[in-house]
Amino acid sequence: MAFYLWHGIFLNDLKRISFSKPLFLSLAALVYLVISFILYKTFESKLFQHHVLNPVFRGLISGVLIGFILFAVVTVLGISFAKDINMTYLAVDCGWQVIEQLIGGFIIGFMKLVIFEPLTDMEPLKKSTNLNP
Repeated sequence: MAFYLWHGIFLNDLKRISFSKPLFLSLAALVYLVISFILYKTFESKLFQHHVLNPVFRGLISGVLIGFILFAVVTVLGISFAKDINMTYLAVDCGWQVIEQLIGGFIIGFMKLVIFEPLTDMEPLKKSTNLNP
């Protein structure tokens, strides 16, 4: 959705696509699934788990890293809707890629914290509740 807001509304880039928009959006959805998978694998990497214990912070760091790498790869390959690329465009594009993946990393970290991490406040309650008399 962030992709569509950025390219479809703010930049109005989707008008420049020379083939079917439904095909393009379907392929973009597939690409974003792959990016999400890579972001999650980075988040779950042993290196990050060992050095960054807080899941939300680990998600944010993973997002910044993947966002910058994605920007670098796309820039080197020359994949862009823009005709005139200058330093301002590159800075904004880099910032956008980082922010977009930062949001994804935050969601992964927050969901990991909420769903999978044990609540330490609940431990005394579990021990004190005894169902057998």
